Amino acid sequence: MDSGSAPASSPAVGDPPGASPRRRPGPARWAWLGAAAQVVFLVVMIAAAFWQGPRYSVLKHTVSDMSAFGAPHAMVPIVVFTVCGAATIVFALRSVWPTLRPGGWRAALGTALLALSVVGLGDLLSSQERLACRMADPGCTAIKQISNAGGSTDNVVTSLGVLLLVVAGFFLAAAMRRTPGWQRWAWPARWAAILVLAFAVADVLTQNAGLGGLFERLVAVTGAVAVGVLAVGILRRGAAREPYRETVRPARMGS
Repeated sequence: MDSGSAPASSPAVGDPPGASPRRRPGPARWAWLGAAAQVVFLVVMIAAAFWQGPRYSVLKHTVSDMSAFGAPHAMVPIVVFTVCGAATIVFALRSVWPTLRPGGWRAALGTALLALSVVGLGDLLSSQERLACRMADPGCTAIKQISNAGGSTDNVVTSLGVLLLVVAGFFLAAAMRRTPGWQRWAWPARWAAILVLAFAVADVLTQNAGLGGLFERLVAVTGAVAVGVLAVGILRRGAAREPYRETVRPARMGS
């Protein structure tokens, strides 16, 4: 007589006979994608400023200027930001929402707003937001810069996207308060949203002072870091608990 065997994983219902056990992509797995996207975004945003030429100033000129028509190697930030935006949207829908689902409608709304915000949809549409010219180039003015469809789109999508990011932070914070294990994250999430809002307001107020580039970068860095930290938090809590699709086989009896 053989002793009863320990529960073993087997193919899930609906899998073909003989299929090997499959692990379902859980929130932690998608959190890797979200964290990596923020790191890549920040690296490229910082690096791209170094090939903009001597007339470009990170204090005065915006991140969008680096992908404007006529900007050197503009396709690099365009392609990278587009991919990072797509990755952030997937992270929001496949990782943030399942993790904070106990927060109810607040989690659902916060997740949707995060996906639609400047770090999600805003970056995804980078190729459709190309400014007509760089302010660092001779002859370019604020009006001329947004005179094309890309400039107009960038003006609307970025402004609205920052607002959505701020609101998303508050709704996600409310969801965290109602999600076991995430209560201590609520206030840091609120402070991140407040910081983004403060830097966005400062960006508007300091346009004539030549500090628009600085505060726009502070908005971008704060948003990316906040999303990245959230991804790391999900990784730390969920990596060891990703569910397996499994069934239990009955013990075998033998003579």
